[in-house]
Amino acid sequence: DGFSTVRPAAPALSMTPISIIIPCYNGAATLARALRSCLAQPEAAQIIVVDDGSADSSADLAVRYGNLDPRVCLLRMPHNGGPARARNWGAMHAAHGLLAFLDADDEYLPGALAAASAFLAQNPQDVSVRLDVDYTDFPAELTGHPDFAMHAATLSNTVPSSLIIRRAAYAALGGFPMDDAFRRIGGEDGAFSWALRELFGNRRLTDAKRVRMHYHAGIHAERYFRVALGMQIPDPADVAEAFRFSRQFVETARAGIEQLRTASVTPKPS
Repeated sequence: DGFSTVRPAAPALSMTPISIIIPCYNGAATLARALRSCLAQPEAAQIIVVDDGSADSSADLAVRYGNLDPRVCLLRMPHNGGPARARNWGAMHAAHGLLAFLDADDEYLPGALAAASAFLAQNPQDVSVRLDVDYTDFPAELTGHPDFAMHAATLSNTVPSSLIIRRAAYAALGGFPMDDAFRRIGGEDGAFSWALRELFGNRRLTDAKRVRMHYHAGIHAERYFRVALGMQIPDPADVAEAFRFSRQFVETARAGIEQLRTASVTPKPS
């Protein structure tokens, strides 16, 4: 089962360094909280804030944190290009073999990256692991619905802040899809999750909540829950377009993986 859930591994004997990529567009109000949660993770060896053309003080805030802790660095996008482009640009500058993605309005809970690092160290056949998400301050009409927990688990399998992935697998999948359709209607994280599940599996640690998503008006997660719970009807044209681009991304990723599997590797000279 590509969406199978797993118990956490025992703590690894040695810490595995992780590069965290934080796409940020006008996120000054929450970025400090996200950065503090990263700095509290011993495995966070590199924290890349990708400023996506912000008009607020997000970049200045990242610089201030970088002056306090050299693990924090700032990349600037030339203009606002959307979170997928920002994540992919950040990943290109990652220095470590494990990548984590945290949205600027989310935060890690204590021990989050330790659990992910331990699992991947002890399961080398897995290319990624997901963390369980705590959906904080979401409207009671959503969280009180009898099916909320089921859909919350599904969403935890797709949101970027739940993902820790080996850099080689991320590159092989082509990173997050950057089609303009996804910028308009959302869903690039769902397409990436679909490809990851189909090609490698998409397992999630379920023993504890390790990422916190804070509610704010207009958050994409609220729209997902309202649609999933039957409280909102999506535009059928948007659904069809998202599915078409997602399937196209999955097939492109599948073809790329097959090329890698059949490629010959030149042996090192003896």
